[in-house]
Amino acid sequence: MAGAAAAQLPIETVGRSEVLERAFDPHRVWAADGLLGRLNLVDLDDGAFLGQIDAGWGMPQVLFSPEKRELYVPETYFSRGTRGARTDVATIYDAKTLAPSAEVLLPPKRAINPLPTGNAALSDDGRMLAVFNMDPATSLSIVDLETRQLRAEIPTPGCSLAYAAGARRFLALCADGGLLTLDLDAAGGLARAERSAPFFDPEADPVTEKAVRWGNRWIFVSFEGQVHEVDLSNGAPRFEAPWSLLDAEDREDSWRVGGLQHLALHEATGRLYSLVHQGGPDSHKDPGTEIWVHDLAERRRVQRIEALNPGPTVMGYPIVFGPDWFYRFALDTVMPRVGVDAIAVTQDAEPLLLAGAKYTAGLVVYDARSGELLRRVFTGGMTSQALYTLPPLPEAEPSPSDRSAP
Repeated sequence: MAGAAAAQLPIETVGRSEVLERAFDPHRVWAADGLLGRLNLVDLDDGAFLGQIDAGWGMPQVLFSPEKRELYVPETYFSRGTRGARTDVATIYDAKTLAPSAEVLLPPKRAINPLPTGNAALSDDGRMLAVFNMDPATSLSIVDLETRQLRAEIPTPGCSLAYAAGARRFLALCADGGLLTLDLDAAGGLARAERSAPFFDPEADPVTEKAVRWGNRWIFVSFEGQVHEVDLSNGAPRFEAPWSLLDAEDREDSWRVGGLQHLALHEATGRLYSLVHQGGPDSHKDPGTEIWVHDLAERRRVQRIEALNPGPTVMGYPIVFGPDWFYRFALDTVMPRVGVDAIAVTQDAEPLLLAGAKYTAGLVVYDARSGELLRRVFTGGMTSQALYTLPPLPEAEPSPSDRSAP
């Protein structure tokens, strides 16, 4: 309107970039949003949304190098969004700015799964990145992270996925129930490949691929709750006698493992966390209603934690109603339990247990030692289908009680 007063507002400065001074704070989680193909970084203590990585098409996975202050994300892009020419890359991100610093072109056939556990692995010395391919032939692409080059593509016939097992060693899980051990030479090429005898029966009771690492051991759990420990401390895999997460009474009550990301482990204490539910055969993808905690050294259950609702969201926004006490009361005592699909544990001395579900971007945060509910946080995505916490850090970051910088 002519003559109307106009507000005099300061000119907004655009293009500002924030820096994450505490890029490897153990109380932060990367939540994967498979619908949007993004990784969202969230602080678990105050619920702050800190950053985001657009990881291309499919469910993303992230690997960490605290020593180099880098993140590694295998990514797939199509020239027309969901179709057209395909390009696969291993992108290297600066952990403080979340900006891409380099990328390595991969063969355009990396595997893309609903939960990418085992789709990529970082060697124990941080030098080599292995990316699992399936088209449908299986292989590993080996990326040298020092020279930023693709070094080799190693066929893995009959075996899939990648698990780190040493400075130049990776494992793959084989269809006959055995393991394939791949030793690399200094340049990243194949030096030796050896298949083991089967350590589980893939017809009677197969293990899930969602294994967790405990020092020099990998822990695989079968659909029926059998725990298979693979000891790598002396080079060649040594298979411990299986033991069960479930006792006779549990089985009679139809308890079984379930969910998408159903295992988590706190390495320092040797506590194994597993999602369980009550259901029949072939219900292993059903969400969990409880989280059971086992002492791996003693091979016994020490705790049961109720899997609470993460909290509903719409388009990534939390649906919060009433004061906090009423909101928590409604979620925890009135609303039906819809179950949890993914769990993770932070690796610090004050560990947090996280639980998320594929229908929401909310996360439940527990004290991992007591099982006490601490809070709910929201990731800003559409879903939280996979959760990535930092591995045990070689150098301590600021403790959760002594942090001021973002």
